[in-house]
Amino acid sequence: MPRLTITELTTLASTALAASGASESMARITAKYLVAADAQGLATHGVARVPTYCAHLKSGRAKGTAVAHVIRDSGAACLIDADTGLGFEPCELALTQAAQRAQSYGIGFAGVTNSHHCGALGPLIEPVAARGLVALAFSTAPAAISPWGGKRPIYGTNPVAAVFPRRAAPPLVVDLSLTQVTRGQIMLLQNEGKPIPEGWGMDKDGNPTTDPNAILNGGSLHAVGGLKGTMLALAVELICCALTGAVLSHQLESLHLAEGTPLRLGQAFIVIAPASLAGNDIYNERVEALVEAMLQEEGVRLPGERRHRLAQEAARDGIAIGAPLLAQLRALARG
Repeated sequence: MPRLTITELTTLASTALAASGASESMARITAKYLVAADAQGLATHGVARVPTYCAHLKSGRAKGTAVAHVIRDSGAACLIDADTGLGFEPCELALTQAAQRAQSYGIGFAGVTNSHHCGALGPLIEPVAARGLVALAFSTAPAAISPWGGKRPIYGTNPVAAVFPRRAAPPLVVDLSLTQVTRGQIMLLQNEGKPIPEGWGMDKDGNPTTDPNAILNGGSLHAVGGLKGTMLALAVELICCALTGAVLSHQLESLHLAEGTPLRLGQAFIVIAPASLAGNDIYNERVEALVEAMLQEEGVRLPGERRHRLAQEAARDGIAIGAPLLAQLRALARG
């Protein structure tokens, strides 16, 4: 399998996006976070997304000339309009705004409306931890989870992430979607002609199924934790849509359609300054005490530890990319 350096892959992805209509900053920032996901072993949210994004740019589902900007400012909180551009640039702006407000007020909230897919949330919020700040992130997605007792998908996979800085070590990073598995994993098995394991989802009539086609064509994915995960998905839906004015998940067309209406997703970011609460010294003491207690038992792995290790390896050895995907990226880069 071919290997590219992080710089080579970032340049290739950025060039492909720009050739499809993305502005220079949109292409560069999007490529940066997609490659960061690949470097951390999150291939389903890495440059494999570039062909879909390029198709959206060409069809108008994503606006390549969009300029994200603050449309409402209320002290510790603000709302950003992504203008239907790709989601990474407005989310980066939102985190910058939320961090600045946290340093002024102790906490900052930035919502994003009229947005697009923003990939894995972990790589987006990790830079905030470098400033000694805690961050929480939420996003919607096209409908995938049925309300408890229902059959029709209403809530998105609605990922949640959190990052907690440490005194002299990589931050703790929690990053998960609220479904048992991602749609990407379902699609992978569909492409391979394989069944999915029992318990992953149900068809449009509410029957358990191992057929990936039945889930992708009107079916739904099971929320992690059953009822509890479904309630969390509802909460994220309201945080990201009711507070920001973004379109509800069940009103969106599939992310995987090349043509259609803009996604208009919602994202929300909360940044907290530990110094404004118990203080940095107590915060760091509590974090390290908890980590020490966790690591007393053999086999415990800290959240984010594997990602950090893989990112270091990618920086040294490059990132492996399948030959078909690499050829596709190069063709898109040629325009």
